[in-house]
Amino acid sequence: MRGLYIWWGRRVPLMPDIALTTIAVLCVAALAAGWIDAVVGGGGLLLLPVLLLGLPAGTPAAYALGTNKAVAIVGTSGAAVTYARRAPVDVRTAVRIGLAAVAGSSAGAFFAAGMSTDVLKPVIMVVLLAVAAFVILRPAFGTAPATGPAGPRRVLAAIGLAGLGIGFYDGLVGPGTGTFLVLALTAVLHLDLVSASATAKIVNCCTNAGALATFAWQGTVLWQLAALMAVFNLAGGTLGARTALKKGSGFVRVVLLTVVFALVGNLAYEQWLA
Repeated sequence: MRGLYIWWGRRVPLMPDIALTTIAVLCVAALAAGWIDAVVGGGGLLLLPVLLLGLPAGTPAAYALGTNKAVAIVGTSGAAVTYARRAPVDVRTAVRIGLAAVAGSSAGAFFAAGMSTDVLKPVIMVVLLAVAAFVILRPAFGTAPATGPAGPRRVLAAIGLAGLGIGFYDGLVGPGTGTFLVLALTAVLHLDLVSASATAKIVNCCTNAGALATFAWQGTVLWQLAALMAVFNLAGGTLGARTALKKGSGFVRVVLLTVVFALVGNLAYEQWLA
């Protein structure tokens, strides 16, 4: 891979040898992923598969995972700030879940280092189909208003499920983490979708930070490519949060399902037919 230099005794990857048109596609995907992730979560469902397809053949999957985290944390942070200014968020509970998520995502990232693309693609397809099935079967999920502050037991359950459990998944694989957080927070803490999305952004910032720290230490982040894509992801995340606050998440379900099924078809073709 081109553009390696020594930093603190480690080899740090810069920009891979990919075509300008591919970089443009990656940037557009980062913009769309930031918008989707901010509204209903699941931006990684778009961004990671596109990275896996866009990076040069033979690139270890860990580079796609690490670069994805470097991009996503920027857009997620922008969405979190936008939500925090305008939506009711229990910041204390979100931070407690987020701290558990840091530990979970860091552990997951260590296991992800040795995962190959051939193993990762089928996992992503299963995750995509599971999310699609849930969205189709439960269209009214999270439409009821929040029931008020959660009790200690519900908060503890959220720390275990959304923090440690989904945090570990985020570090290991990643796609769908935002969606899974929204679903878990809605179910466990009895939040409406907008409040759950706002809370999930704070937690997701923590999971991204934990996983990114591990990937950076392992030297599997393409920093130049990530920095370019992060600009577009930030714009998409900020716009998506404003859209969710203004219109709600109902109309995004159709967009999310369309993206999910398109990506499943593309990944299936690459895995078994190409």
